[in-house]
Amino acid sequence: MTFRDLDMKNSKIGSGMVLTFMVLLLAGIGCTNYQIPGKVVVPKVNNCEICHTDYERLVDVHSPDTAAPVSGDGEEAPHYEPFERVFMGGTGYDAFKESSHYPVGCTGCHNGDSEAEDKDLAHSGDFINHPSTMYADKCATCHKSITDNFTTSLHNGTGQKRVVAMRSGLSGASDFDQLPAHQIEGYNANCATCHGTCGNCHIVRPPMGGGGLIAGHNFNKTPDMTDVCITCHKSRIGHAYLGVAPGTEQDVHLTENSFDCLSCHDGPELHGDGAPVDQRYAYTELPECESCHPGLETANTYHSKHYGDFACQVCHSQDYNNCGSCHIQGEDARIPAYMGFKIALNPIPNVKEGYKFALVRRTPAAPDNWKEYGVEAYADFDVLPTYNYTTPHNLLRLTSRTNVGGTCSANCHIRDEGGTILNKDLYLFETDLLDWEIGATSGITVDGELPSYWPN
Repeated sequence: MTFRDLDMKNSKIGSGMVLTFMVLLLAGIGCTNYQIPGKVVVPKVNNCEICHTDYERLVDVHSPDTAAPVSGDGEEAPHYEPFERVFMGGTGYDAFKESSHYPVGCTGCHNGDSEAEDKDLAHSGDFINHPSTMYADKCATCHKSITDNFTTSLHNGTGQKRVVAMRSGLSGASDFDQLPAHQIEGYNANCATCHGTCGNCHIVRPPMGGGGLIAGHNFNKTPDMTDVCITCHKSRIGHAYLGVAPGTEQDVHLTENSFDCLSCHDGPELHGDGAPVDQRYAYTELPECESCHPGLETANTYHSKHYGDFACQVCHSQDYNNCGSCHIQGEDARIPAYMGFKIALNPIPNVKEGYKFALVRRTPAAPDNWKEYGVEAYADFDVLPTYNYTTPHNLLRLTSRTNVGGTCSANCHIRDEGGTILNKDLYLFETDLLDWEIGATSGITVDGELPSYWPN
């Protein structure tokens, strides 16, 4: 029964009894009158909350997982039991009840039947586990400017979809839906575990973090760096920024300034700005070193000499995590993760203008990436290189290149010292490529592009 079911005009119940009934009903369901602009939300019996705040009941009625564990970067996601992932409790749930999202109600986002006591009936019909997969309908009601921009956001997967589509002989992300259905299924089961939607950052852990509510269903306006950002951006960004690898140090922005991801990366970059971009460096609003470090071009002799030649990371990055040649949902990468450092010709000169040389990282791309999903080989694998432009999050003022202790070229320029060729391993040569990489990547190797007086 709801308050709407009570016909106050015709009811024979005395006013005192009605008041008592109302108090008892409100006390029993723990609801509060909330106001949404232009709409009065009338409290009602909500079996969703009754069930999802009762841990023991969730244990009794839960359904065991049937899908394979989510995996990536050579490891499986941490495991949370199904009932743990949907339990609403603790201070997070208390905060959720005081938030502006709470009055929307469970069915306002998830659909289903909030009055049903049976689990199957409550989750019947048009019930949605993860409403933000339909963000254009569910989130846009209140956040339209963000959701409109998010449609073309790289966090929504458009960059990865572009790569898969182009290597499959199509023009880009807009043609992704033309791929074979089984390949799209493979993308959704693998790549999309990180390329998610609003909820993956603001309500639940990303699938690679084990999934489930982070804080009792509270909406986190500012995602946590560890629980959210590094969960997906682990092997290259988190690994580097936290100084995980032996012989590396934490990024200076962490040790000196305690920066988290949002200290540099803001909404337009994370949500998208509404304009389709090929990859993340094409966004118009990106963090720039000069924003915090003005006057870099004349800060010292090395900057004066090379400021216009290449980006800061070429000198100030430490060795960097790389891996390559994986089969999607198949055997592990044939090139296991390794620490490396390569300088190549700038792979995106039309985007990162002015730099002839850039730091690059190896990608997991291989011609047979999708063989487990019925695609034996990409139709046009060579359309993109197997090394990408990169800006590692592992910066130090003094690295193995900048801590020279002698001439400025000692740790960077290729030179012959007593018959031993030094520093050649810093650069990407065609001889560094596997046979199937040559067609795709030889165009950015430094062969014939370095000073002629350097030894070969």
